[in-house]
Amino acid sequence: QVQLVESGGGLVQAGGSLRLSCAASGRILSTNSMGWYRQAPGKQRELVADIINSGSTNYADSVKGRFTISTDNAKNTVFLQMSSLKPEDTAVYYCKWVGMVDRTTVNYAYWGQGTQVTVSS
Repeated sequence: QVQLVESGGGLVQAGGSLRLSCAASGRILSTNSMGWYRQAPGKQRELVADIINSGSTNYADSVKGRFTISTDNAKNTVFLQMSSLKPEDTAVYYCKWVGMVDRTTVNYAYWGQGTQVTVSS
C-alpha cells in the first residue's frame, strides 16, 4: 500500500504563487513516475505535469512556462511550483504515484486525496 500526503493548496490572488508538495510512503519498491493532475467543477481530470524516473518532464500546454515540477527522490516527494497563477488554474490538484510495490513487476497507480487551489481575480 502506498499513501500520498499532499499539502500547499490554498487561496491566492491572480499573479501569485503556490508550491504544492506530495510525499509518498509505504511499500515502495521502485517509482516509475509522479505527477500532478487537476479537476475543476464540471470538468474532467487533466494532467498538469508529470516526471518520470529518468527526470524527463511533461507539462500541459496551459501551464508551460508558469509551473515547474520537481522531485526529491530520497524522500519520495514531488513538488509543483506554480507561478503567475490565473483564475483558470482554480481546481482540486491531485498527486499521482506510479510504480512497483511487489515482485510481480507490475506498475500500480495511487492517488492522493487532492488539495484545493483557488485563484481569485
